[in-house]
Amino acid sequence: MLAVSARLRLRAGTFPLALPLALSRGVGARAASGEGPSYTQGQSPEPKTREYFYYINHQGQLFLDDAKVKNFITCFKDRQFLVFFFSRLRKNQSGRYEDTFPFVSVCGRERNFVRCDDLPVVFTHLLADGLGPARLSYSGGGEALVVPFEPARLLPLLSNGRLYHPAPKLTGGVGLICSSLAFELSTCFQYPPGGAVLPTHILWQGQKYPLTMDLASLFPESCEP
Repeated sequence: MLAVSARLRLRAGTFPLALPLALSRGVGARAASGEGPSYTQGQSPEPKTREYFYYINHQGQLFLDDAKVKNFITCFKDRQFLVFFFSRLRKNQSGRYEDTFPFVSVCGRERNFVRCDDLPVVFTHLLADGLGPARLSYSGGGEALVVPFEPARLLPLLSNGRLYHPAPKLTGGVGLICSSLAFELSTCFQYPPGGAVLPTHILWQGQKYPLTMDLASLFPESCEP
């Protein structure tokens, strides 16, 4: 049997204010350059309203969108801020930047527009401590940002080699499993004979579950397994 990483080509997909928030995203930050809409961090399109712009990579790390360098040093890491930010994240239906920043996290009169490499919810940890049902934690929020783990609904997507799982409905209903966690879970997959690329079942805590593949309907037809 081929290694799962060879079968699925699972790519990276993990978690993210060491600095005070006001400093790290200061009002009057440089305007965005290159392709895409023009904006200035902290702009005020109407009285008492501020707008900021963010980017989420396939590791689940959160950055200011116009940051020149995006890595573990420059991503937001303060858990309280991340929980506050992601618990308010939803599809952007504000009438502003909907095409280029499809998600928004609103705090009072502050709009935080978000775009992402793949999906805004990236699961980074499986919490299975034996004290209750297993949960998947996302976006650096620990126990504060979790969904129940549903092994049968894991979706390996052949078109990009990534693994997906149900996520909060406000953000689209599906999230990305980060690569390190996907690799761990892939050891539980079971394949039909004949060298099939995609698994059909998962063995979890002694029980064998058929993969429902129901999340495939949330992706473009060209991306379905």
